[in-house]
Amino acid sequence: MKILITDGISPEGAKLLTDAGHEVCENKLTPEELVAKIGAYDCIIVRSATKVTKEVIEAGKNLKVIARGGVGVDNIDVKYADIKNIKVFNTPGASAISVAELAIGHMLALSRYLHISTMEMRQGKWPKKEYSHGIELYGKYLGIIGLGNIGKEVARRALGLGMHVLAYDPPFTPMDFMVEITTKDKVLAKSDFITLHVPLDKAGPTIGKKEIDQLKKGAILVNCSRGGVVDEQALLEGLKSGKVGGAALDVFVNEPPTDVQKELINHPRVSVSPHIGGSTVEAQERVGVEIALKVNKFFNPERVKEV
Repeated sequence: MKILITDGISPEGAKLLTDAGHEVCENKLTPEELVAKIGAYDCIIVRSATKVTKEVIEAGKNLKVIARGGVGVDNIDVKYADIKNIKVFNTPGASAISVAELAIGHMLALSRYLHISTMEMRQGKWPKKEYSHGIELYGKYLGIIGLGNIGKEVARRALGLGMHVLAYDPPFTPMDFMVEITTKDKVLAKSDFITLHVPLDKAGPTIGKKEIDQLKKGAILVNCSRGGVVDEQALLEGLKSGKVGGAALDVFVNEPPTDVQKELINHPRVSVSPHIGGSTVEAQERVGVEIALKVNKFFNPERVKEV
């Protein structure tokens, strides 16, 4: 089978595909180029950069599989793929540990002012007095909205730090450790830190002005899920008013961010990273291997027994 990889894949994953006899082409394409060339391929493997739109799917006359190396599939028109009887795969658990560790890392950075003291010390300053009123994570309440693979990994690490974990997730399934499953309202009102691990809801942000108004004063928001899950303007207003004590953002409505978003990114109580939640050496290897195994199993089910 002919497989197009547009956003890269780990060498281990690529080798699994070529060893299975597939013809693999790695090529980053513009949307127009993708529509023009996709017709020659049986499978496309993407990450988050490539958008597999209705137009791409329509042009993919030979497409049988659309595979995303990552958690969500919001960059794929899944409904139209289903209409065309094209299988859609993703790797929901492969990068969970990496994203969870980044979320915890941002919490630690904000609670001890690491994000801003680093910059100021590089400017020759010694802000010891200014940043001597940090807080511990120990004993604080962490609210998790979305208790899937990533949310559960965050919970495990938070419990290890001595935090009290509240979680809101309607389709929750039982876990092997103690987390208080409660309402969204209680998570918002009681938590000192809130981290989001949910897909983008086309109906609107999961955290908007209404939700920010419900927060405990000084709460810290962490978004390592999807840009748009948090209303960026409402968040900025919350930071300015002091209602929000800090924010950590790995994802943004526009990526890279535009000039309009600079005020939020440059706010002194905001810690940012450039959408690198799942971008660790270990996660990239797991993602590549898992997606390759799923593709191989689809095309050669008798040769790949387990994924």
